[in-house]
Amino acid sequence: MKRSKRYAEMMKKFDRSKSYKVDEALKLLKEVSTAKFNQTVNLTIKLGVDPKKSEQAVRGLLMLPHGIGKTRVVAVVTKGDKLKEAKESGADLSGYTELIEDIGSSKAKFDVLIATPDVMKDLGKLAKMLGPKGLMPNPKAGTVTFELAEAIKRIKAGEMSFRNNDSGIINFNVGKLSFDETKLKENIDTAIDTIIKAKPVSAKGQYLKGIILASTMGPGIKIVLPKN
Repeated sequence: MKRSKRYAEMMKKFDRSKSYKVDEALKLLKEVSTAKFNQTVNLTIKLGVDPKKSEQAVRGLLMLPHGIGKTRVVAVVTKGDKLKEAKESGADLSGYTELIEDIGSSKAKFDVLIATPDVMKDLGKLAKMLGPKGLMPNPKAGTVTFELAEAIKRIKAGEMSFRNNDSGIINFNVGKLSFDETKLKENIDTAIDTIIKAKPVSAKGQYLKGIILASTMGPGIKIVLPKN
């Protein structure tokens, strides 16, 4: 693929074969990320797990100390009295049959979907659509619950769920490029530490295989792997 001159100039500023400490990588990232908008900072972690084995799935909840610089749109599928609770608790979208139809037609736009247990049977028909996008509500992620007020509050405060994909990789949004380096480093350290603590008992050998830091329009920078 043909690269732009801007991209070629960025690549001259660091050694792609070298791994950098987090603070060094952040300085480089700010230097090479020259696009004229506030880019998202992404952390990609390659794990030494077998994605085909359910007992080696790495999943959980993460609360970054400084958030991600974005208020996420929360949709809630529920019915009855819980609809009022969802609206009063700050849900951006809420409803039952009509909302499920809007989700199915891609009319409803949101970042996180919460559902009460009594509607999961109806929402289940969208599993093949929502699952690959990481949007299907799940009890382990705290997004299938009757405690809507608590769940909405946690998510609005920045709590995120994570799970490795079919290649054993987890991607994190760890903030915006406009964040100062100290805040970004604390977010990154928290994300990496959370993944280390989530290591499955059955996972053998090297657990963290690679960590890449990148901005939306910038190249990936390798991070020195912590002992694991």
